[in-house]
Amino acid sequence: MKPDYSLYLVTDRMLMSTKTLGEAVEQAVIGGCTMVQLREKEISSLDFYVLASEMKKITDRYGIPLIINDRIDIAMAVGAAGVHIGQKDIPADIARKLISKDMLLGVSTASVAEAVNAAKAGADYLGVGAMFSTGTKTDASHVSMEELGGIRRTVDIPIVVIGGISKENAMLFQPMGIDGLAVVSAVIAQPDIRKSAADLKSLFLGKEDVNEL
Repeated sequence: MKPDYSLYLVTDRMLMSTKTLGEAVEQAVIGGCTMVQLREKEISSLDFYVLASEMKKITDRYGIPLIINDRIDIAMAVGAAGVHIGQKDIPADIARKLISKDMLLGVSTASVAEAVNAAKAGADYLGVGAMFSTGTKTDASHVSMEELGGIRRTVDIPIVVIGGISKENAMLFQPMGIDGLAVVSAVIAQPDIRKSAADLKSLFLGKEDVNEL
């Protein structure tokens, strides 16, 4: 079964409105998140492994793919569905060789050239952005809607957009052939994570009325 990229949650424990990441992830999934990427930049390998194992139990319970950011070793150790890498991480073609053939490989891109290279290297999907200003990645360069359109026309693998995605702009992307929204604070930092996820998904899918949970 093909992955559903429509609402792709990227975690950030510094922003979550709940006491535990497990609670935040579960509420997001119940609300409609279809994939979860565990992103941890500043914890030990052991702590990352323990946290990833906990998140895997939750995502498995709901049949949702768990993606690990950067750390191929952690992804393989916990049996994650895939790994996501950036332009400054291990090259995509090397990552493709290291991971299981059944694992998903996501690559962050910000230009047509990067997207083409990632697709040729064996990426299963692209994370394109930052589309708008975002506090979670202050060093991210902005991607114009024109560049996004160029990427969509050039590569035929799924694309999720990331960076400043909100209720105000969530409806812009599906008409362009984009496969999903990758969200951080728009879901995980909200007082009602479950409803925020449901609302964003409805807006992306073009439903007139957002879900009332």
